[in-house]
Amino acid sequence: MKAVILAGGLGTRLQPYTTFLPKPMMPLGEKPILEHLIEWSKKNGIKSIVLCVSYLRRTIEDYFEDGKQFGVNIEYAIANKPLATAGQLKTAEKFIDDTFVCMYGDSIYGFNLANMIKQHKRKNSFVTIGLHEYKTNLPYGVIETTKNDKVTKWKEKPEIKANINMGCYVMEKDILKLIPKNKPYGMDDVINKVMKKKKLVSSFIGKNGFIDIGNKESYEKANNEYIQKLGKI
Repeated sequence: MKAVILAGGLGTRLQPYTTFLPKPMMPLGEKPILEHLIEWSKKNGIKSIVLCVSYLRRTIEDYFEDGKQFGVNIEYAIANKPLATAGQLKTAEKFIDDTFVCMYGDSIYGFNLANMIKQHKRKNSFVTIGLHEYKTNLPYGVIETTKNDKVTKWKEKPEIKANINMGCYVMEKDILKLIPKNKPYGMDDVINKVMKKKKLVSSFIGKNGFIDIGNKESYEKANNEYIQKLGKI
C-alpha cells in the first residue's frame, strides 16, 4: 500500500516562515513536519510514499531524494500551480494502482493508522475519513428557551464537542477518476461527489494525537512542545 502526502500548498497562513521554506518542511523539534509524517507512515507498515509537491519543491526533493536513507521509497508528483487538496491528489494518479492512504502534509498524527486501514477493508468502504474529537468551550453564557420565550436553562461557557476532519483518508483508487485534471478542486468536493454516487464513506475516530499546523500560533505551540520533549530525553 502507498501513502500519498499532499505537500504542495503555499502555506500563506504561516508567512513569513514559508517565504523560503515550504510548510511541510517547517521544523518540529529536530525534524521537518514531513519527516515526522513519513516516519509515522513507516511505523504503520507503509514504506512506499508519493509526495505531491509544487511550491519550493526542490527543498523537499533535495532533502528526501528517493527516500532510501529514511527506509522508504519516495516518488514525486509535481504540479506547476496551486490545485487545492483533491487537485493535488489527482497529480499522483499515475503512481496509484490499489487502495491507498492520503494525508495532508501540514498535520501530525499519533493514532493507529493500521487499524484504520483494517476497518476500511472490513467495511468494504470506498473512502474512510479520519476524525478527531475536538472539544472547546464557548466563551459565552448559553441560554436555552422554549418557543414562547421562557428561559429554561443557563449554561455558562459550556463545553461543546464535534468530530473534525484530520486530513487523513484511506481511499480506493477509483476516487481519482472523480477529480478533474489540472484544476483546483477541494477534498470536500470529491467526497460529496462520492456520497452522491451512493458509495460508502466511513469514518474512523483517531485516538492518541492530532496536531494541525494551521497558522503561526499553532506552529509555534507545536514546535515548543517538541523542543521540550527533546530536552527531557
